[in-house]
Amino acid sequence: MLNMKICVAGLGIIGGSICMSLKRAGYAVAGWNRSEKPLKYAIENKIIDERAEKFDYDVVFVALPPEAAVRFIDTQVFKDGSVVADICGVKKFIEDEVYSKPRNFNYVGCHPMAGKEVSGIENACVDLFDNANMVITRSDKTDKPSLDLMRKLTADMGFKYLVECSADTHDRKIAYTSQLAHIVSNAYVKNKEIDGCLGFTGGSFQDMTRIAGVDEEVWSELYLKNAQSLSESIKNLTDALNELKETIDSGDSQKLVRILHNGRERFENCKNFVTDTDIFVQKLK
Repeated sequence: MLNMKICVAGLGIIGGSICMSLKRAGYAVAGWNRSEKPLKYAIENKIIDERAEKFDYDVVFVALPPEAAVRFIDTQVFKDGSVVADICGVKKFIEDEVYSKPRNFNYVGCHPMAGKEVSGIENACVDLFDNANMVITRSDKTDKPSLDLMRKLTADMGFKYLVECSADTHDRKIAYTSQLAHIVSNAYVKNKEIDGCLGFTGGSFQDMTRIAGVDEEVWSELYLKNAQSLSESIKNLTDALNELKETIDSGDSQKLVRILHNGRERFENCKNFVTDTDIFVQKLK
């Protein structure tokens, strides 16, 4: 298994970290990037073993934004029977595009639930995925041996939990757990009171603002590719905020206590993994 040929296309922080974690596990990894500078950095720092000239690999991880990932998949020639796994933050868009025509490879959708507020291969690290979650999407078209291979590579990269579900379920959950949080952070820092707030901030401010500075080009594409689920999550949040505002404006202390208590109960009673018929969770270590 360790002698199989693996390539990572897209050498940013996530792609670079995939390379490093696979190399730590004993795999040889080739790399490809749209621009030369990250590729040169990856070679000089031994993040990859070689640059990919063509894609005759057993496994190709596509670590590119959604539209770029689809273009890459559509324009490259892959080895017959190989596994092509994108790691995009939206899955239904990619899955629909991949299955829109016959392919000579087997597709598996992946989404590493790990990252930093910074970007670029210079910030990649070998332990980024240690104790993190990997989401793998599958459908009735997913090749079982390819799915098994991605499960093994997920464990080898250091992930603690493997979560499997459909692309639809992934996008709905991610709209709430990730995309909505970024939307809220972006909106939160637009309050005029942020000016001159030095000295008034603590942990809650840091938590609310930590992800406000992410790359707008990357995240706007993710939002628009998951617009329906994200819009629903935003509506649910604004409905809850409006209820809080109206209650505070009315001065109804008993109702306010009930609303806040309900929120605390929802948080305290939620489980780390609430499984339904579409979600499978496996602890890897």
